[in-house]
Amino acid sequence: MKSKQIFVMVSIVMATLVASIDSTITNTTMPVIAEELGGYSLYAWSFAAYMIFSTVLTPVAGRISDLYGRKKIFGFGILFFLLGSVLCGLADSMLQLVLYRAVQGMGAGIMMPFPLIIAGDLFRVEQRGKIQAMFSAMWGLSAVLAPLLGSLFVEMASWRWIFLINIPVCIIAFICLLGYTEQYEPRKSKIDVWGSILFAAGVSLLLAATTVENNQWMYVVSGAILLWLFWMVEKRHPSPIVPLQLLKLPKIKWMIINSFLACAALYGTSSYVPLFLQHQNYSVFVSGVSLLGISAGWMACSVPAGKWVLRYGYTPLLLISNLTLLVSGIMLLFLGPSTGFIYVTLALTVQGAGYGLLFTVTTIGAQQLVQSSQSGISTSLQMFSRNTGTAIGVTIMGSLLLQSEFMLGIRMIFIYGTIVSFVALGTIWFLRDKTDHLPAGQATAK
Repeated sequence: MKSKQIFVMVSIVMATLVASIDSTITNTTMPVIAEELGGYSLYAWSFAAYMIFSTVLTPVAGRISDLYGRKKIFGFGILFFLLGSVLCGLADSMLQLVLYRAVQGMGAGIMMPFPLIIAGDLFRVEQRGKIQAMFSAMWGLSAVLAPLLGSLFVEMASWRWIFLINIPVCIIAFICLLGYTEQYEPRKSKIDVWGSILFAAGVSLLLAATTVENNQWMYVVSGAILLWLFWMVEKRHPSPIVPLQLLKLPKIKWMIINSFLACAALYGTSSYVPLFLQHQNYSVFVSGVSLLGISAGWMACSVPAGKWVLRYGYTPLLLISNLTLLVSGIMLLFLGPSTGFIYVTLALTVQGAGYGLLFTVTTIGAQQLVQSSQSGISTSLQMFSRNTGTAIGVTIMGSLLLQSEFMLGIRMIFIYGTIVSFVALGTIWFLRDKTDHLPAGQATAK
């Protein structure tokens, strides 16, 4: 790896680290923050603001990078995230914190697609499994470490350091990016401003419906209307923010649908399995350690996945990944009063293997099955479908848990997850065609 590649890798790894940690670091500390700042009515929105804006802006950032280059947009995202982190650390009320978390979420949404996009520009297909495994491991480790770090900051210093610690990390990430020489030649075009606004507003309203307690139908209807207007605008714009012709490519379309369903099915498991183990009288730390099983399984399958794509093609690997997820869902169906730490960790390891293979294969497909000028938006749409599926899945799981006695609620969560995993598996049928393997000329980075 060349020295300039090393620096840009440091930049995108550090950006991935702060974006992933800040998505969960407030999970254990928000009660303390809300007590100090007041405004418990805004408690849920401190999480939702980050989630909504980070999800919505991911495809927008990917598309703009196709038009104006990766380096500028990624650097802007780092600085915007830095601004949001500073503001969050200085917040004097819950309303301010929610607004500043939205700013931070915007920065995260702009940053998040670039580790995969830039890796697609820099590395050959067979190398990308290792690179993407590293980024995925960051998300897996952050799910375990972020709540523990948050608690440590609260106990040893102040909750404000949860956000202020991002300042040196973002500065280093930005400095390391400065020497990066763009590998991709952007094709400048007019930005689809109205399409971007309608898309962001429509999706935000739909995601907000998963958070609000009353009049959810108003959010859903309003969001659906705005997305219909977005679709009408996109059909007429010469350079749409979401090129609709991408969705006419069968493999791209069905990979997006499969990713959405797979994440809606079981990706929210990491939010509820620790709760189950704590109910079994395991400590917060031990219940968090079980999530390392996801990271272990993820790494085991995502590292060699790039070479597997070249050898076996997309469909067989996606079939195996979805079958693996279904097996993990069935294993989790058997959670009960006598289930211990080892069984849970094993089930999560199987699940991590399924997601590691699925995410790596669909990311490579999103980049290799389209033109270079569309790889940014194609990759971002994959991430968007995963994030949206996860948000919806976590909400449904939470609703099932709250409506029943705890153990019955856990059982209902994984009945739901197993059923949706089976539906996701069924979509693989539509991925079958005669062009499943990469052409020889596409084996190199574009």
